[in-house]
Amino acid sequence: MSYIHLTIEKRSQIEVLRKEGYSIRRIAILVGVHYSTISRELRRISGEYSAIVAEQDAIKKASNKGRVSKFTVPIAAHIESRLQQTWSPEQLVGAELVGKLSVKTIYNWLHKGLLKVDATVLRRKGKRPSSQEKRGRYAVGRTIKDRPHEVKTRKVFGHWELDTVVSSRGKSKGCFATFVERKTRFYIAIPMKDRTKESMFNAMSSLHTSLTNKVLKSFTSDRGKEFACYLEVERLLGIPMYFADAYSAWQRGSNENSNGLLREFFPKRTDLSKVTIQELTESLLLLNNRPRKCLGFKSPFKMFKHEISMI
Repeated sequence: MSYIHLTIEKRSQIEVLRKEGYSIRRIAILVGVHYSTISRELRRISGEYSAIVAEQDAIKKASNKGRVSKFTVPIAAHIESRLQQTWSPEQLVGAELVGKLSVKTIYNWLHKGLLKVDATVLRRKGKRPSSQEKRGRYAVGRTIKDRPHEVKTRKVFGHWELDTVVSSRGKSKGCFATFVERKTRFYIAIPMKDRTKESMFNAMSSLHTSLTNKVLKSFTSDRGKEFACYLEVERLLGIPMYFADAYSAWQRGSNENSNGLLREFFPKRTDLSKVTIQELTESLLLLNNRPRKCLGFKSPFKMFKHEISMI
């Protein structure tokens, strides 16, 4: 069972169950966490366990996380003075005039604007922090935190994860739009001529035409520029879209895993624009008919077919 941060709701459950005399392992099962999490939580609070006290304590400790900055106004003024005199950060540190700072720390302060010195006074400018990704940025709609709880539990059929599988950089713009149904792990890939929002919307429309809104209850995607079509998807197709947090591929784990399985048939550096519909269909049939351990060794196709028959 993966680690889960306790919320005030879960802590309230723990408080009630503890007062009713439930064991730690039984509480863990009912709350949905590992028993060691409950054990640590109870040890953390002295005396009778209180959800409010535990929550306040957790917030206080979270606020103290991270290293304490060594930045002070006197140290900054001294560094600024020496840099203006053409000293290098390395000379400052080597002469032991700035305490236990590192050369990298001085460069970081400089690039963050904490030191009121123009970087042109330095002979070597230092390595700047990596720039943020700005390609295709857009204002996302609802985030994964707004997603109904039923999606997370995987107990309700019809909620999908989305992504793209692309060709080797510079080789071709051809790619696949990929869709995974969270409960059954049923996997679909649709060819696209390029990774634009227009092509992605056409792929979603194609899927919507093949299936119905009863099968397509929600989409969860990353923040790629191809999903900037989410407003049209919600307005024209009636399917709500939710966006995972940045750099959090694990929030769409089923899709990431399935894309990796598809790469067994179409490795990286493959020009996906040259993949025929027959080749793609044969690969998807093999993937969807494999038994999965997470499905009790049933196949995604068999599970998907069963869910369709229940609608």
